[in-house]
Amino acid sequence: MLAVGFILIVLLIPLSFVKGLIRERGARQHEVIREINQKWGNEVVLYGPILRIPYKTYTEKRTYDEKSKTYLKTYEDVLHTAYFFPASFKAECKIDTEPLERGIYESVVYSSDIAMNGTFTNFDFSQEDIPEKDILWEKASIIFKTSNLKGIQDELVVTLGDEHMVLKPKFDDNYLSLLSSGYLKKLKSIKDAEIEFRLNLKVNGSEQLKFIPVGKETKVSMISDWHSPSFTGNFLPDDKTKKISENGFQANWKVLETNRQFGQQFFDQLPDLTAFAFGTNLIIPIDDYQKTERTSKYGLMIIGLTLFVFLMIQIISKIDIHPFQYLMIGLALVMFYTLLLSISEHQNYLVAYLIAGVSVVMLITLYSRTILKNKKFPLFIFGSMTALYGFIFVIIQLENYALLVGSIGLFVILAIIMFTSKRIDWSGQQASLAQ
Repeated sequence: MLAVGFILIVLLIPLSFVKGLIRERGARQHEVIREINQKWGNEVVLYGPILRIPYKTYTEKRTYDEKSKTYLKTYEDVLHTAYFFPASFKAECKIDTEPLERGIYESVVYSSDIAMNGTFTNFDFSQEDIPEKDILWEKASIIFKTSNLKGIQDELVVTLGDEHMVLKPKFDDNYLSLLSSGYLKKLKSIKDAEIEFRLNLKVNGSEQLKFIPVGKETKVSMISDWHSPSFTGNFLPDDKTKKISENGFQANWKVLETNRQFGQQFFDQLPDLTAFAFGTNLIIPIDDYQKTERTSKYGLMIIGLTLFVFLMIQIISKIDIHPFQYLMIGLALVMFYTLLLSISEHQNYLVAYLIAGVSVVMLITLYSRTILKNKKFPLFIFGSMTALYGFIFVIIQLENYALLVGSIGLFVILAIIMFTSKRIDWSGQQASLAQ
C-alpha cells in the first residue's frame, strides 16, 4: 500500500505537465481568437446620440490703471459645453453571426444592422443660470461614441428634424471613440419643439453588443441567429418577451431615467457611463479546452481509484503485481488526457473522449490480462473503468448539477469501497505476510 501510494504521488508530476499543456493550448486559442476579433471588430458599445450645445459665461478681470489710480474691470468670455440626452431612444438590432477559422481555432463574430430613432426636447439651461443670449445655438452639434470605429461599415448619417448630418471621427484618447457632426443650422428655430432623430448603423463586432441607456426612456430590441446569448450589464431583458432557442434569440429591454443613477443633461464634461451599459454577450458554450481542463481535474481520482482496484485484486487473489507494473498502469491513465487534448483539437469533445477512453481502457484491460492470468479480474477492471470514465463524462456535460451529481457519485464509490474492503481479512493477510 505504501508503494502504491508513493507511485500515485509520483504520477502527479506527469499529470501536472499535462494540465500545463492544456492551459497552454487554451491560452493559445484565446490569443488567436483575440487576433481574429481585432481584425474583424471587437466588442461594440454604443453611447448616444447626444446634443452638444456651447454656451458662454464671463469672468471678471481687474487691472490697475496708473493714471487714474483705480482698478479697471473687464470681462472675458469663457466657452463651456452642455450635453443633452434624448427624451426617448429606441434601437432595433438584427445580429447575424458567422464563424471565422484560423488553423484549428474558431471564433464567432457578427454583423449587426442597428436602426436608432428617438426625440430631443427640453434644453434646460436654468441649472447653470445661463441667459438665452449666451447660448450658442448656431454652434450646436451631435456627437456619438462607440468602442469600435473599425467595425463601422457605412457612412454614419444622423437625421435631426429635416437636417442630415454626417458624423466624422474626432481624436479622443478615451475607451469610447468620438464621432461628431457639423454645426446644426436650424436648431435654434425648432428648439422649443420635439425634435426627432434617426440613425442607421451597420457594424461588425465580436463577443458583445451593448448600449448605454441615454434616453429618458430607452428601448432596445435584439434578434439574432446565435443560440447561446448571455445578457450582461446593469439591466436585463424583459422575461415575458425573451426567447432563446437553437435557432437564435430575441430580447427586449426597457430602461427608464428613474432606473439609472444619472440625469439627462451634463455641463462642461460628458461622463464615462460605460458602467451602465447593457446588452448581449455572444458567448461560445464551454469549449473543448475547458472541458478537457475540467476532465483533468478528476485525474487524481481516476488514477487513485484504478490503482486501488488493482491493489484490492492483489490482496484478494494474492497475485503479485510489481510496482513497475503499477507505474505503467498509471502512465497509461495519464496518457488518456494527452490523447483527449490532441484529438479534441481536430474532432468534437464526444468523439475525442470516446477514442481516448476506449484506447486507455482496452490497453489497461489487455495489460491486466497478462498480469492477472485469468479472465475474471480483467473483466472486472474493464467494467469498473468503463463505469468510471462514463461517470466523469456525465459530470463534464452537466453545468448546473455537476457538483451535486459528482458528490453523490463519489459517495456511492466510497460506500462500495468500504463494504468491499470489509470482506478482506486484514489480520489473516498480515499473518500470512509475516510468515
